[in-house]
Amino acid sequence: MWPIRLSWWPFALLAALTAAWTIGWAATLADLILAASVALWMLAPHALRPDWQERAWVRMTFCVVLVLFAAVLVLKNPLFGFFTPVAYFWAFRLVGWPWQLVAVAAVAVVAGTAQSYGVDRTTLGGVALWAAVVVGNAVPLCAYAFVARQADRQSDEREQAYRRLAESLAENEALHEQLLAQARDAAVRDERQRMAREIHDTLAQGLTAIISQLRAAETAGDEWRGHVATATELAAESLREARRSVHALRPEPLSTARLSEELRGVAERWSALHGIPVEVTTTGPARRIRPEAETALLRIAQEALTNVAKHARASRVGVTLSYLDREAALDVRDDGTGFGALPGTGGFGLISMRQRVESVSGTLEIESEPGGGTGISARVPVEAEVHA
Repeated sequence: MWPIRLSWWPFALLAALTAAWTIGWAATLADLILAASVALWMLAPHALRPDWQERAWVRMTFCVVLVLFAAVLVLKNPLFGFFTPVAYFWAFRLVGWPWQLVAVAAVAVVAGTAQSYGVDRTTLGGVALWAAVVVGNAVPLCAYAFVARQADRQSDEREQAYRRLAESLAENEALHEQLLAQARDAAVRDERQRMAREIHDTLAQGLTAIISQLRAAETAGDEWRGHVATATELAAESLREARRSVHALRPEPLSTARLSEELRGVAERWSALHGIPVEVTTTGPARRIRPEAETALLRIAQEALTNVAKHARASRVGVTLSYLDREAALDVRDDGTGFGALPGTGGFGLISMRQRVESVSGTLEIESEPGGGTGISARVPVEAEVHA
């Protein structure tokens, strides 16, 4: 509902009608006191505290008394029928639905009485005419009140819809922030896993090989220099790999050599270090592979060979790179001791290989049996273009 605000025009209209009453109809002192009372009553709500003005019964009382004053004025002088717009004004502004229809109808009775002042209401015809005039006032104004109510309801519904939309947008924004936070946390975890894999596949393997060479140098007699030189070369290579891992770059050899050539180089260095022959085979025309997928295959080959050296006690190893229509497959097989089942809490190497290949939408399969060796197969997608 609208607040009760002081407006000048009801007082001006009341003053003009009272002046015409005094001049044209010789209003008595009682009549002037009545008009003054109406003016004071219209001022009364403004003396109340704002919280009282908002109370429904205060608004209703104000309108009821004002309509009664208007009725008395009309009965005194039909000229005050022109005052009924003031009563309509406050009925529309202050009375809530559905009592607004009652208030408007009451004002219509007062207005109709003023308009049919000269009708003889002691006869049935006169009463019928008076009733027709009252209905003629009440119907359109009550219809207007109904239409206004529907418009207000639609406005309230739109406002509620806008409020719900704003709340939904706020919730979506909060959810978006939450998803961003979760994405950042996931990125941090992924980066930690990536660095763990890089450290395991470069520094850890390199340090293990260096330690092996230095221990061999202790008992090598005059041949210690060869082991130390090998350890020095391994240390330099591990340092280069560590720097590449820190900068999240693909391994340096892959920027200038094909994956098959790099696999061959890794196998030859591993074979020379451990004294186990490795046969490297490439089948199919070379296909374009994403750099991160090439890196994953190279790291998986390195880790598989490291596991062979640590656990398999193999006499030979085969590394096969196969270019198929939609994927590239890397198979590393040995004739070592094998194992019956994958350990439930296996070393980080197997976990690292699986995480690497899954991070590039690939798959990893491990086959092994006691005394029958082990086979590791990694597959990654390839692009449509064929290398020339």
